This record gives sequence, C-alpha cells and structure tokens, in this order.
Amino acid sequence: MSGAPKHIAVVGGGTAGWLSALVLQKAAQSARQPISISVIESPDIPTVGVGEGSTSVFRQVLLDLGIDESEFLAETGATFKFGIHHQGWRADGGSYYGPIDDPNALVPHPDGLPANWLHQARVAGGKPLADAHLFTALMRGRKAPYARKNGRLIALSQYHYAYHFDQARLGRFLATKASGIAHIRAEVAQTKRNSASGDITDLVMTDGTAVAVDLVLDCTGFRRAIIGKMDAGWTSYGTFLPLNKAMPFWLDHAPDKDIPTHTNARALAAGWMWGIPVRDRMGCGYVFSDAHTTPDAAQAEIEAALGQPIDPRGVLSIDPGRLGRAWVNNCIAIGLAQSFLEPLEATSIHGSLVQGLMLTQISLDTVLGGAPDRARSEYNAATARQVDDFAQFINLHYTGGRSDTPFWRDMAASGISQQSRDRLAQWQSHPLTRADFAPFPGNLPHVEEQLFAPVLDGLGHLPKAPAKQLFANTPQHRAAARKTLDRLSREFRGAANMALGQRAYLEQLRAAH
Repeated sequence: MSGAPKHIAVVGGGTAGWLSALVLQKAAQSARQPISISVIESPDIPTVGVGEGSTSVFRQVLLDLGIDESEFLAETGATFKFGIHHQGWRADGGSYYGPIDDPNALVPHPDGLPANWLHQARVAGGKPLADAHLFTALMRGRKAPYARKNGRLIALSQYHYAYHFDQARLGRFLATKASGIAHIRAEVAQTKRNSASGDITDLVMTDGTAVAVDLVLDCTGFRRAIIGKMDAGWTSYGTFLPLNKAMPFWLDHAPDKDIPTHTNARALAAGWMWGIPVRDRMGCGYVFSDAHTTPDAAQAEIEAALGQPIDPRGVLSIDPGRLGRAWVNNCIAIGLAQSFLEPLEATSIHGSLVQGLMLTQISLDTVLGGAPDRARSEYNAATARQVDDFAQFINLHYTGGRSDTPFWRDMAASGISQQSRDRLAQWQSHPLTRADFAPFPGNLPHVEEQLFAPVLDGLGHLPKAPAKQLFANTPQHRAAARKTLDRLSREFRGAANMALGQRAYLEQLRAAH
C-alpha cells in the first residue's frame, strides 16, 4: 500500500467488533502494513445478552493476542467451559455430555485405523464416548483445569477449553486492550457511496460528522445497520430450525453447589432452555417456537421446570439464517450481522473469530484495495458454508426420537433436514470418521467429527456393528484401545480429583486482581 494508511471502520463494538478490530490490527502489524482502525460504537444501543459461550478457538485467539487468561477471567467474570450438558433431548428423557476435548489426540492411531480409533473402540464396546474424556470428568466435578501442587498452580490439560462470559463486560475489557485503535462514541446515521463502484466512501454520524473509510466491518448485530442497506440477500433456516422466539433471564447460582463448568441445554415442550454460568450468576433463556407456545405459557413452563419464578428481560424475535453474501463491495458483515443460529453450540463468537481469521489469510492489500470478485466470492462461499454446516449440526440435535408434544412431533415429521437424514443413514452402515468431513478453507477450525461424535453417541446414533468391524481382523488393536482407554480414564479421574473447584479458583483470581 502507498500513500496515507488505509482506514478500517468497525461499526458496532461488543465482542464481535472489538475482537475483529484486534485480530486485523495484529495481522497488519505482523505484515508491517500501516493501517488505521476505528471502532464506532453507539452509546445508545442497549444490550440484552444474558451470557454467551465460546468454543476453544476463543482461547487460542486470546493467547495469540497476548491477553492474559487470569486477567481476562478476573476482569470479566468469565468461567471455564468444557462442553455442554444436554438434558431431555432423547425419547427416554435421558441426558448426556458433549465434551470438547479429544482423547484421540493423546495417542497415535495404529496403521489402518481411523484417527478416532479410541472412540470407535468405545462404540464397539457399547460404552458412552463422553466417559472417555477428561473434560467430562471436569464437568461432573465442576472443576477448574488447574490444581495446586507444591504451592504453585499446574495446568491439568493440554487441550484448549472454552469460556462462558457476559458479552457487555467482555466488550468493555477488550476495548481496554485496543491500544492504537480509535474508539468513536457515535451512531452512524447514513453512508455515502461511490456512484460508480458502489463502495462506501464515508460514514456520516448523527451529528453530521463524516468519517472516510476504505473498508467497513458491520458488527451491529441484528440491526445490520450497514450491510442491511446493501444487496446482501438472506437465506432462512426456518424449515429445519423453526425456533423463532427467545425469552432471556438471569438466575442466582445455587449457594450450596459449585459453579458449573458446562453450558446447560435442557429440552422443553416447544424448544429448549439454555443455562450459561458466569462468575456471579447464571444467564438463561428459553428458545421456543411461537407456533407451539405463547410467551405466557413459555414463562409458566420455565417456572414449573425450575421450581421458582423468573423475571424475563422481554421476548426477542429471532430469524435463524444467514446473509446471502457477507461481503458486498467494501462492507463485510461479522457475527450476528452476518448470521444467527440457535445458541446451542456457541456458533456466534466462533463464527466471528473464524471470519476474522479468514480475512487475515487474504492479503490486506487485496482486502483494502478493492478486492477482486473472485476473492469476495471465495470468502462469501466459505462463510456461507461455515454457517450452513453449523445449522445442519444443530438440526441433528433434534433427532433423539421425542414425540411427546406437538413441537417434537412436528420436528420428527417435517423438521429434520434431508441432509441430517442422509447422514444418519450413512452412519448406520459405516463408522463416523474424520474423512466424512471436508476440510474447511484455510484449515481453519470447523464443525467436524470431534463435535459430532459425543452428540450422535448421546442420541443413540452410533451403532456397534460398523465400529466392531473395524477391529475384526486386528483384535490386538481393540485390546490396545481398551488398555489405552483404561489408562486415560484413571489419569482423567486423578486429574479431576486434584483439580480446584471452579468457584475457589475464580475467587483466588479475583482476590489477586
């Protein structure tokens, strides 16, 4: 680039906005490219969020940005997340854990066997996959991933874990780490565009101030304040993700129990209820279909399930889907401005981060200098696939066989996508392996076998026969898998017994900061 530094304007702060700004700033610094970045954040936009969960990618990005985990936890009231506890999603009313670690990564797999050979051995033996995971032991014990030994803290896991956090507090914390990024407290009233190219040239604030821009990131959430004026299109998932209302609320932590280290996802009559523990309270909400219940009935159902009254923060209308194009001209929609899915698998922050990382894999000269149609098309195809794949993964959660209410009967009859049906049929005849999932562009983190396996197993969709066939000619490998799993289970139980409780660990951090 030549001349004055190019200017990236991130419209909307919050988690998506500040993370995007920080990721792009680091990429520019690494490439030694002089750019300027501004975050334009309206002081008048209220936040409704009641807790959000991340995937393990969030931790990797924090480390890459040089943000200290202890400071992050202490300042934001965040907690550890090792997976999801699913309750009531099966016909028998049972529950299961979906841990996000992978024991297969701890040992090499024998020649001729898939990389997830330990999972296959568990399936062949008819034993739950989740029980072979360290993170399941930590979730059950509500433990932190640290123990105290000889007066010092030691990490118990080599895996990246995830977090729960309050979006507003996290956004404010990230803003304090944004040295060199301008923070403009204002609301964008209109855009000026080049009549020939269609590119945005200026953002005009409500007070008339104009800010010249070369690239705009729309991080304004559901408002889609900038991209909504572009010809981006919309793809709806309403046919197989029909939940269109959300009733968020807060709960106090149970004083006699430690703070959970998992997200809770409890299936109810017309949808499901989330529970996201942050340090001081529990962020909750009921995501439901208004074709199957009313807000008043939903609140009554929540209160009956919890055995206590709640104070809802309103009822939000949601529209699961994505933009047809996330990148239009020189405007790129990030996070909720680009897509929304049920908050079942922490797709929002994950999607924002992966979008930002995809942009860093494209030359900044290309991104800022008028990207060719091919670059935009490839990016748009990748972001579309990202959300489409996660949407199908979420849809699979509804295949547990429930038929006890009109909502669940309707889901069974017409709410399961053809892709979900085809995949389930496929995995009845051959084992679930990583080869079933095409690599994501740029080899960036994506939904794949590691996430699918515990969910499919928890719902009863991984039959023994195909897994047993893998070991039919090499019984020594199955014996080696059993021996390895027994050893790992002992180590995992020992680690969980050593681990500090989550509340005790977080209180130590708070006292130290």
